[in-house]
Amino acid sequence: MPETTLSPEPMVELPGFDVLEKVLDELAPAASAREIWAVLGQAGLIEQVYRHGSPGAGVIPPRLARVLAAVDARFPVGTTLSVCVQLATVLPLLAGDDGRPAQTLRRALGGSATVGLAATDVGSGSDLTALETEVVLGEREIVLNGTKRWITNAVTADEFLVLARHRSGRHFTNFTWVLVPAGTPGVSVRAADSDLFHGSGVGDVTFDEVRLERSCVVGRPGRGLASFARHIATERLAGALWALALCRRTLEHTLRGLSVRSHQQGTLWDLDSVRQRFAACLVDLRQLDALARDLSGRIASRFDTSAAALLKAAVGATVDRVLAECAQLQGAEGFTPTGAQRLRAQAAIFGIGGGTTEVVRSAVADDAVVVLAELDPSDWPCTTG
Repeated sequence: MPETTLSPEPMVELPGFDVLEKVLDELAPAASAREIWAVLGQAGLIEQVYRHGSPGAGVIPPRLARVLAAVDARFPVGTTLSVCVQLATVLPLLAGDDGRPAQTLRRALGGSATVGLAATDVGSGSDLTALETEVVLGEREIVLNGTKRWITNAVTADEFLVLARHRSGRHFTNFTWVLVPAGTPGVSVRAADSDLFHGSGVGDVTFDEVRLERSCVVGRPGRGLASFARHIATERLAGALWALALCRRTLEHTLRGLSVRSHQQGTLWDLDSVRQRFAACLVDLRQLDALARDLSGRIASRFDTSAAALLKAAVGATVDRVLAECAQLQGAEGFTPTGAQRLRAQAAIFGIGGGTTEVVRSAVADDAVVVLAELDPSDWPCTTG
């Protein structure tokens, strides 16, 4: 029987992270995303994902990878999605402001507040410059109207970070972030009509003449899309790190199954055709891992959107190929609640959320000259030996 554990490279223990697995193991398998977020915050693990403990300074990729892998290994895909969106996007967007946003950020870092990212509108979807959610900015009061669709943490959030336009037109300076307490009059939430992403709290949020104090504006008016574009790079890095963990555990599970399922005088793993297909998945995953390791520093420290687009373009296709093969290799087991068929349906989000694969490929094509220049072998580090 083959070795069935795909062990990662040894990594030096990160200070303070020795409790990560312990605090998660103390939770029930059916623990909610809010419960998981709370224990991560109480243990100081959310804050430690970021440089100097500040979400605005960028993530520390190995720590972000550890958290996402640990949550993914123990809880449903939807639960990991809930944690991922907050770590990678919500908290960084709240950073650098004072007043009410700073208070919410402190609570979120401590695990006592869950914040839903409400960016995509009904109708326009990921075309953010076409969104219709509108905020009227007064000197002391603001008024918010609109509907946001397919929002992670919608039904569980304490507050919403809402992207809205403050004037008409598609110019990127026409958009502003607003922080909205979920219990504010005029806010209504409807859970999404889907049996996928259990634990994510995904749903639609409507804002009907929602009146708020001016202090609920996050950052300077007109900086909404600029700040989102900066931090979408981190979201794409987080997606890649999560995808690596998800594919790795699925391959491990598939390998264990192939190693014990009888076939003639041996097992399915003895069939060369099966081994060839599995090996192709290993190559795909190793390539994605190498790309993530190569680009993670640029994305985390410089918010390099070009590097993030390149990584994101690889993620969706890799996840689909790996999980499609695992689903086939698992046979009938793939249709069980924990099988690869259902997982594959949910993992399609890696090719949609944060920009579709086709959109980010277009961004990569825009940088074709730069990408090709970076492949020049003369740039390889010089070694002797």
